[in-house]
Amino acid sequence: MSTSGSSERRPPVLRADARRNREALVAAARELFAEQGLEVPLDEIARRAGVGNATLYRRFPTREVLIEAVFGESLGASMSDGERARAGEDAFASLTAYMERIFEGLAADRGAIELMTTTIPAGPTLAALREHNHATVGTLVRRAQEQGTMRPDVVAEDLLFALAALGRCVPSAAAVAPGSWRRHLALLFDGLRAEGASALPAPPLTAEQLDGVLADVGGGGGGNR
Repeated sequence: MSTSGSSERRPPVLRADARRNREALVAAARELFAEQGLEVPLDEIARRAGVGNATLYRRFPTREVLIEAVFGESLGASMSDGERARAGEDAFASLTAYMERIFEGLAADRGAIELMTTTIPAGPTLAALREHNHATVGTLVRRAQEQGTMRPDVVAEDLLFALAALGRCVPSAAAVAPGSWRRHLALLFDGLRAEGASALPAPPLTAEQLDGVLADVGGGGGGNR
């Protein structure tokens, strides 16, 4: 009887162990992605979590699955920020505030900035965020132009390109001068204002061209769409 009772108690213990291992892996990956970026070796994540490589690959068979687990919750919060931005009356001010909130979260997290500024194979949450972010930027750009506050020749891809270029520098800039990125974001947005705008010397990138540029820059890493 005691042997049978012991056997019946084993599965819950194994499930608890598996849950702890998963939580340890996600926590270790979150720390290392923030410190080193999304290309940190998976073996290093397993070591920091205190588990074997086999355990990591059993729980997360691909890097993309692990990225989805690490960033899923925060990406959902970013989508909520986008919804609030869309609801704002002043589209230019809403767009600026939306980007400031995003960059505040990215300043100390190299992994997050790579998600936003390059292109990687996306899990469902990340894919949804990219589409939502692109739609939010496009909506606010069009509304700001209708309100006469943004230059009329700007498209969403112009802004996403510029933000990706600035975003790649944010973690390094924040490390040497916290908050310095705010100056450059402000300069960027000043260049988008309708007042005093001059003719642009070249047409904008298409959405497909932008994806290609981000993929090349990131070597296959994160994205905006």
